[in-house]
Amino acid sequence: MTNPTAAMLVIGDEILSGRTRDANMFHLAGELTKAGIVLKEVRVVSDDHAAIVAAVNALRGAYAEVFTSGGIGPTHDDITADAIAAAFGAHIDVRADARAILAEHYARSGTELNEARLRMARIPDGARRIDNPISKAPGFSLGNVHVMAGVPNIFQAMVASLMPTLTGGEPLLSQTLRVLRGEGEIAKPLADLAAEFADLSFGSYPFVKDGAFGTNLVVRGTDAARLDAAMTRLAAQVAM
Repeated sequence: MTNPTAAMLVIGDEILSGRTRDANMFHLAGELTKAGIVLKEVRVVSDDHAAIVAAVNALRGAYAEVFTSGGIGPTHDDITADAIAAAFGAHIDVRADARAILAEHYARSGTELNEARLRMARIPDGARRIDNPISKAPGFSLGNVHVMAGVPNIFQAMVASLMPTLTGGEPLLSQTLRVLRGEGEIAKPLADLAAEFADLSFGSYPFVKDGAFGTNLVVRGTDAARLDAAMTRLAAQVAM
C-alpha cells in the first residue's frame, strides 16, 4: 500500500518577518510520520488573500491532505477562513454550532462575545469542524484541506482532534548510523545502497564535532526487515 502524501501551508507575516519562529511544522511532521502520512512539502505565505488561495489550490490538487496553520483569529489580518472559502468557491458566514461553542465559552469566563470574537465562528459551507479544547474557537476541514490555528499549543490540540479522522498508511520507520567520516568519503557506497534498496529513503546529514567531520546516515521506510538489512550493509561499508 502506498502511503498518503501531505503538504503544509504556514500562513502569516510574522513568520516571514522573522518575528515568530514556526514550531508547528516540526510537530505536524512527527504526528504524520506516526500515522504513516508522508509530509512532502511545506510552504510559507504572507497574510495575502490571493497568495493563500493560489497556494491552497496548488497543494490540494497535488497531495492527499493539506494542513494550514495561522490566520483564523479575531483580528483584521486573520483572513485564512475567507481565503479557503474562496479557493473552494464556498459561501462563508458565522455558523450556528461554532457560535454556540464560543458563546458558552465566553459566558463561563464572563467575557463578551463581541463582533471581533465572533469572526472565529465563521466557517465555509460544507466544512467539518475541528475541535479546539483550549480556546474553543474551532478549526475546520473543507475537502482535503484542514485549517488550524497558528498558536502552537492550540495547533497541537487541533491536530490531536483531527488525526483520528484521517486515513493513514504503514507507520514510517527510521534508523540512524553515526559515522566519523565526511560525506565525500561515504557518498559512493551510500549511493550504491540507495540504488539497491530503492524502496527505502537514504539521507546524509553532516556535522562537525571537535573540529572533525562526521555524518548521520538515516534510512527510512515502512518495512522493518528491509531497514535492518540496509543498515547492516551500510554499517559494514561505511562505519569506522
